[in-house]
Amino acid sequence: MLVRVLGLKEYAQAWSLQRSLVEKRLRGEIPDTLLLLEHPPVYTRGASSKALVPPGLPYPLHAVERGGDLTFHGPGQLVGYPIFHLGELRMRARTFLRSLEAVLIEALTALGVEAEVLRGFTGVWCRGKKIASIGIAVKDQVSYHGFALNVSLELAPFRLIHPCRLEPEQVSSLEALLGRPPEMDEVAREVARAFLAYFQAVSSPASRP
Repeated sequence: MLVRVLGLKEYAQAWSLQRSLVEKRLRGEIPDTLLLLEHPPVYTRGASSKALVPPGLPYPLHAVERGGDLTFHGPGQLVGYPIFHLGELRMRARTFLRSLEAVLIEALTALGVEAEVLRGFTGVWCRGKKIASIGIAVKDQVSYHGFALNVSLELAPFRLIHPCRLEPEQVSSLEALLGRPPEMDEVAREVARAFLAYFQAVSSPASRP
């Protein structure tokens, strides 16, 4: 598994890169690859979303292939795009979603943050607030899109929408909950470590029946 840290990258550029990497993964030219990055302010809307888009949003809106609903991305949010071959991992999409939740919870535990899943919802929660959204797409068994973990981003843009069909006040960040801004580099390192540990274990021969 390869981890690529890209820093701040325009949404359209990252979207194009994902599609290119999916094709390379399908051809066996690259291993499973995790992209970690941040985006300039942007809204995205999943393919199955029926959410009404409020007029006059201050940032661009992209309608994309992933599952999930209308949400916001911005600096201070760690975004992860796993380009993983689910067939080789022997995972269905739903199982993969649960795996992403487990990986993020493990990373947050290492950072001293107690997080959990909430029954009936996809994503990760802390102290009753959603701090990570998850939405993927799958092409010929290769995943793309992924997760967005709110580390220290500005939360005001969420107030203009119903993020993931929630009320804006149900969304928070690690900074708001902890009262201090965690170091983004540290958060990214722990997320990368959790991904490597989890998916190496899943793909090891000992884990197979």
